[in-house]
This record gives sequence, structure tokens and C-alpha cells, in this order.
Amino acid sequence: MDYTINRVIADAEFDAVDARTRAALTDKGFGVLTEIDVKATMKKKLDVEMPAYRILGACNPKMAHEAIGIEPRVGAMLPCNVILREVEGGVEVSAIDPVASMQAIDNTELHAVAGQVRDLLKKAVEAI
Repeated sequence: MDYTINRVIADAEFDAVDARTRAALTDKGFGVLTEIDVKATMKKKLDVEMPAYRILGACNPKMAHEAIGIEPRVGAMLPCNVILREVEGGVEVSAIDPVASMQAIDNTELHAVAGQVRDLLKKAVEAI
């Protein structure tokens, strides 16, 4: 089973794809709670160069509230990470597949919620 929902945006600028990704997430009810500039962190901490790579921690508050109500410790697996990474020919967007990540939790009610979140994330990635 794949653990991410992927799409390559060909011949696109990294920051433009970032803006489009945030807009698509917002349109599907997600907000970006956290952001990690992996490229800048690696340069600062290890003095290494790498292509642009950013992790966005996306959260749909309604779905997160529902999941936490079903399984209070699920917060250890939130938010849903979406990565943007510079690849040859464009920018790849990869969103976590919540169904895959929630397989570790034996709770069918939670898996149903994860399926709804996956559908929203898939639509967001397709809309970029």
C-alpha cells in the first residue's frame, strides 16, 4: 500500500506550487499549522545543500476533532503532513495517506474517518 498521495507539477516554481498547495488545502477545509523548511534546516544544522524541500502540517479541525473524540491518543499522529520537494522537471507534492498511517490503530470507526480525510487530501492534491 502506498503511504502518500503524490503529484508532480511539471515546470513549476517551488513557491508557486507552495501557494497553490495552501489554497487547495484551504479549499478542502485544511489549515497549515506547522511548516518546516528542511532545506534551510539542513544547511543550518549540517552545512549541506539540498533541493527545496518543505513539510506543511495540515489539519482539518472538524475531522481532527472527530478523530480525537474516537481515539484520544491519535493526536500523536496529527497533523497530516504534506511535503513539497523540488524534483527534476518540477515540484512533487506528497500528502500522507491517513488510511495507511492509521493502520497501526485497531479502531474501525477511526479508519472510516481516515478514509474521509484521505478523500479530502486526494482532492486537494488533484486541485493543485
